[in-house]
Amino acid sequence: MKHLLHSRLAGYRPNELALDYPEAGILVPITDNSGNPEMLFTLRSAHLKTHRGQVAYPGGRRDPEDENLMVTALRETHEEIGLPPDQVQIVSSLSQVTSHARILVTPYVGVVPEDHPLRPNPAEIESVFRVPIAWLLEDRRERTDALPFMGGIIHVPCYRWEQYQIWGLSAVVLVDFMNAVYDAGIDLERPPLR
Repeated sequence: MKHLLHSRLAGYRPNELALDYPEAGILVPITDNSGNPEMLFTLRSAHLKTHRGQVAYPGGRRDPEDENLMVTALRETHEEIGLPPDQVQIVSSLSQVTSHARILVTPYVGVVPEDHPLRPNPAEIESVFRVPIAWLLEDRRERTDALPFMGGIIHVPCYRWEQYQIWGLSAVVLVDFMNAVYDAGIDLERPPLR
């Protein structure tokens, strides 16, 4: 899996946004099973102040002592789901996105062991779940949301996997990953034809 990601993302140039917003780093974790890779997501606890009960990638706001946003993503992942930084092989960053709370988010694709035990931090995370990348590539969206972004509108898919709904910022990052690595051809600029 790591070789595929390296080869596909080697020439990828992520969009960087020139915004003076607070920063966050998130991890887009891909399991190391080359035959059936999966993407890990979290379900945020219902009692949190922001994004409560929503599906998200592990990660969070940059602390002043974080050397860079990759360190932020790895530190937050460890805090949230118990995956130590030495178990993550960072491959590349993806395009920056902004949250509705005006946070500049930088995603990092990382390969993680399929069998490493994960321990959700109950103060922040209700559960951790995996979605096969093969299923995501089928683009079986439940709906398409028209969302404001940088003065325009983007058309973001919403996917339902079991009881989980992947939408919003997480879906934007997911689409960027699938387009960059698998040439999925999902266009956020236009609504889908179907």
